[in-house]
Amino acid sequence: MAKNKVNVAQLQRRLLRRMIKDSRGRFIAITLIIMLGVMIFVGVKGIGPGYRDSAQSELNTSRLHDIEVVSTGGLTSRDVAAARKASGVTVQAQRSAFALAQSDESVVEVNAYANNRGLDRLMLRRGHLPREADQIVLDQRASEYGRFKLGDRYTFKKTSALKRRTYRIVGFVDSPRYINNTYDRGSANIGSGSVAYFAYLPSRNFSGSVYSRLAVRLNKRPAGDSFTSSYKDAVARKLTQVRRALRSRPEQRQTELVATASQPLQAERAKLDAAQEQLTAAQQQVAAASGGTVTTTPELTAQAKQLQAARAKLAAAQKQIAGKVNVQYTYNVRGDLQGFADFGASADRIAAIGDVFPVFFFLIAALITFTTISRMISEDRTQLGTMKALGFSRQQIARNYFIYALLAAVIGTILGVLGGLEGLTRFVLVISSQNIFTRQVVIPQWRDIALATGMGLIATIGAVFIVAPSELRVKPAELMLPKVPKNGQKILLERIRPLWRRLSFNAKVTLRNLFRFKSRMFMTVIGIAGGAGLILTGFGIRDSILGTAGAQFGPNGIGHYQAVVRLTTPGDDQSALHVLQDNDHYRTSTRVIYDISKVAANGHSVGNVSVIAPKQRTDFQKFVDLQRTSRGVQRELPQHGLLLSEKAAATLKVKRGDTIAVTNASGERRRIRVAGVVRNYVGHYAYMTAGTYAKTWGQTVANSLLVQTSHMSSQAQRRLSRRMLDKGGASNVTYTDASMDSMAGSMNAVVVILIVLSGLLSFVVLYNLTNINVSERMRELSTIKVLGFFDGEVTMYIVRENILLTLVGILCSFGVGDVLTRYILNQAASESVTFPFIIHWPGYVAAVVLTLAFTAIVMWITHRRLKSVDMLAALAARE
Repeated sequence: MAKNKVNVAQLQRRLLRRMIKDSRGRFIAITLIIMLGVMIFVGVKGIGPGYRDSAQSELNTSRLHDIEVVSTGGLTSRDVAAARKASGVTVQAQRSAFALAQSDESVVEVNAYANNRGLDRLMLRRGHLPREADQIVLDQRASEYGRFKLGDRYTFKKTSALKRRTYRIVGFVDSPRYINNTYDRGSANIGSGSVAYFAYLPSRNFSGSVYSRLAVRLNKRPAGDSFTSSYKDAVARKLTQVRRALRSRPEQRQTELVATASQPLQAERAKLDAAQEQLTAAQQQVAAASGGTVTTTPELTAQAKQLQAARAKLAAAQKQIAGKVNVQYTYNVRGDLQGFADFGASADRIAAIGDVFPVFFFLIAALITFTTISRMISEDRTQLGTMKALGFSRQQIARNYFIYALLAAVIGTILGVLGGLEGLTRFVLVISSQNIFTRQVVIPQWRDIALATGMGLIATIGAVFIVAPSELRVKPAELMLPKVPKNGQKILLERIRPLWRRLSFNAKVTLRNLFRFKSRMFMTVIGIAGGAGLILTGFGIRDSILGTAGAQFGPNGIGHYQAVVRLTTPGDDQSALHVLQDNDHYRTSTRVIYDISKVAANGHSVGNVSVIAPKQRTDFQKFVDLQRTSRGVQRELPQHGLLLSEKAAATLKVKRGDTIAVTNASGERRRIRVAGVVRNYVGHYAYMTAGTYAKTWGQTVANSLLVQTSHMSSQAQRRLSRRMLDKGGASNVTYTDASMDSMAGSMNAVVVILIVLSGLLSFVVLYNLTNINVSERMRELSTIKVLGFFDGEVTMYIVRENILLTLVGILCSFGVGDVLTRYILNQAASESVTFPFIIHWPGYVAAVVLTLAFTAIVMWITHRRLKSVDMLAALAARE
């Protein structure tokens, strides 16, 4: 008995090896499909966490602050001491100033450097950090503004903030304060108004002792990375403590500054006090000499009046000084740093794509795998019958199929996980990097790996569980015979006689075969539609994301202005217009009231809403296209109420006719009716007439210009901004192309990967389905070859069906791609960004051409296979 068991086990192992060897093409195809499915599922879903984990790792190493305190009056050691009263924090005072580069007048944020052991540590990329007083390190981004290299002399224009103007470049660095290398480094009140890059030099070169900011870091690190709600909640709680600790400092600092500014008046006040004493003494002498009847003389009266006038003048000067000093403390968190929020939003977008695209990808892969396994079992009916007749149990017969499916699933899963984590995720993190993080941290997402493994096992072993028992319930005699072919039936087209009579013989045979095996037809169409649809989805995501900027601020977009000029003195735009009209790029402009506000309704709020009220209502259409939305809204500004952008309305859960609370930059809160909802893609906007704005807040004077220009290079923009700030009476110039985040670079790499993998899946699916089709119909193909068909005609017998199914699948893929793209774009939208649905014609062409190319390659492989098959052997099987 034991020997028989050994023989059975050996026979089963031999049969398993033969099964894998004889169907190695199918085994490889199943393994590849599982591998692709797992790789894209694990890999794409790991990109978003990879972005955030890589960032968090380096931010922890550089000890980036969690909270930043800045003051319009500067900060002192008293502020440092007060901030340290908040429990569980590390506080570091930092000093910086704005200066202009001697070479091209670029605005540079110059920071004081003491050592690299505190907060906001620099990331050295080349050279070394400053060691001597005349050494400086530059932002790596500085290379965009000059050919700087190690050892060069670097000179600033004359500034009172620095004791020394010329330095030697000893290194290039990145700073955790600026994580995105495509952004400007903030705004300034000198030069062009935009900081080009930063620099660090020894703190002994700075004049004065006032600090620019306080960096505060929590000692006990919150759970999660910097983009999670748990981290933000922990920082918000600590921010409350820091605010409380510094609560009295604004008033104290204002008193200190007034006292400092009033010091030149102290000498004058002392002189006046001395003069008053002399005048009083003189008056007393006069009174004593006259026996008290005379207390003054005309000369003394004149002196008293002069003294009174001097005191009044001194009091006015004191009041003027106090009026000019207005100390305000501002508190920022990490998310307020330049580019930080956009980095998190990009990671969230990729994660959103990872929640949708790979799942659909895997469903197609699993469906094809399930079909392949089930068809393989059905093809082995004769072997199943033979083994059953020899006395093998159902479990013993099914065992090899379970092992076969398990091997394919395990090998495919292992390769997919390794390829996804160590290949796909890391590759995308490297090629899409526009940030300062050079170390890629990829932490396995075990939940996703387990889910992908489970799906792969269901697709393979599940097919065996379903198909094998149903086949093995049949008697051995029936199993040893091939399945009886389906009876031919008239199809619908045959009943349309005028059309059917005009079809050729081959066309009639092709159509009959297609409808004779409906399950095969539908499975092929689904596989082709899914693969081509995924390719189209990849192009759609890319086109939509890259087209967002054009949809917002393009020739056919919503905003038709290229810059916003904020006037120093509201209503005084003559100097600004004079500078603009002297610029060759200038076209036209319009006066508007422009404010950044906060809106709230239904327990929700949206910050940074740009409220725009044009002075010339009729010209506004040339600058902003108030497009309709699904909620229905007029294209003109309403007489009453405001128009709210679509994303803000969705966040607040309001519609036309609802009322919202709007708080302007001055903190004044008003309730306004929503007169309509307008389409918008980037940021939040609210539009109203100047009359409505005046009735709401009382302001009637335009404080900004919306400016239309021709295309300008970044250098031309900086030159215009510099002139506007110097001579144009402008306090700030903002360009619309700078308001778009840099999501395209990171997303484009992901989308290219998706397109390539979708194409590969499409090819494997086509190959596998065609292979199944040929295997199932080998006797039929052998018969027509014996009847005299040439090799090419035998191949075309199959190819005609595949071509027709491919064309139908491609047509269906257009709908699949459109629906899937819209869904993914909706999921990928962030708090302030929505994406337009755009698929350019090259996307459709690429999906069609790639699918047809894959079909042609598969047909060529099939032709080679059919030429080498022994048709007579195939016909030798018993009926």
